[in-house]
Amino acid sequence: MAAFKLFPGKGKKDTLDRGLEKTKESVFRKLSRAVAGKSQVDDDVLDNLEEVLISSDVGVNTTLKIIDKISERVARDKFLGTDELNLILREEIISLLQENESGSDRGFDIPDMETPYVIMVVGVNGVGKTTTIGKLAHRFKAAGKKVVLGAADTFRAAAIEQLEIWAERTGVEIVKQKTGSDPASVAFDTLNSAKANKADIVIIDTAGRLHNKVNLMNELSKVKKVMQKVIPDAPHEILLILDGSTGQNAFEQAKQFTAATEVNALAVTKLDGTAKGGVVIGVSDQFKIPVKYIGMGEGLDDLLKFDREQFVSSLFQ
Repeated sequence: MAAFKLFPGKGKKDTLDRGLEKTKESVFRKLSRAVAGKSQVDDDVLDNLEEVLISSDVGVNTTLKIIDKISERVARDKFLGTDELNLILREEIISLLQENESGSDRGFDIPDMETPYVIMVVGVNGVGKTTTIGKLAHRFKAAGKKVVLGAADTFRAAAIEQLEIWAERTGVEIVKQKTGSDPASVAFDTLNSAKANKADIVIIDTAGRLHNKVNLMNELSKVKKVMQKVIPDAPHEILLILDGSTGQNAFEQAKQFTAATEVNALAVTKLDGTAKGGVVIGVSDQFKIPVKYIGMGEGLDDLLKFDREQFVSSLFQ
């Protein structure tokens, strides 16, 4: 199956470096304290490193995996200097992120299909869901693709209005109904319109309420089933948006949404201006879901394709 490529990595490194500046500053400061007065990586350094990673929002379980890997290298290589620690950290974290992408044969490219490629976007209110949809629409449109947005977050009038603004700003079609309408009905109409007009991509917004897991699961399941009446294998992608600046709270959001629906891609937003960038590593590892995009600012081009090597290189350079 052919695919069209988006979000080229070249030229984005500066944006990434700037966006991760606070996280990098925080990690380096903590790392410096962790190895102060030490020339070799010993048990004390590993204990301090564990604390550094946990306090950088990497998460306990992921941190322990990384520490175990480094401990194995220390035991094997005997005398590892603390000046090598950054390099070792980079290698082990890149390896960890690579493991978590296994099974994602689609990679980060959108397949070129006979039917529209359907992305259902989920996430709580306030994480940057609508903004991310707008930025995706902008990028897809710039790549020459015909995009249709579906305003299936019908519980908030503001959500529909915000999506309308983005549709107008990016010059793409939007399908909407009045506030309080059935979200599944909006999704159904959106896919029918997209199919009839030979659109390439459909992006469906959904309600961002963590009211309770059962209701959330039922609602998202209904939207999926109704879409499948129009395009049997839709949605092709369920993209969970997480706010990186919330740190450990992002783990709880991921837990709720992965329990409610089959999330197969992540976008972590608001990483610029926060020292909690380590959450990208932990969330990807704990939920075994690849991070697809990261948000590095308010500009239309500040939604970047996630490149694990560039990300880790920026964090530990």
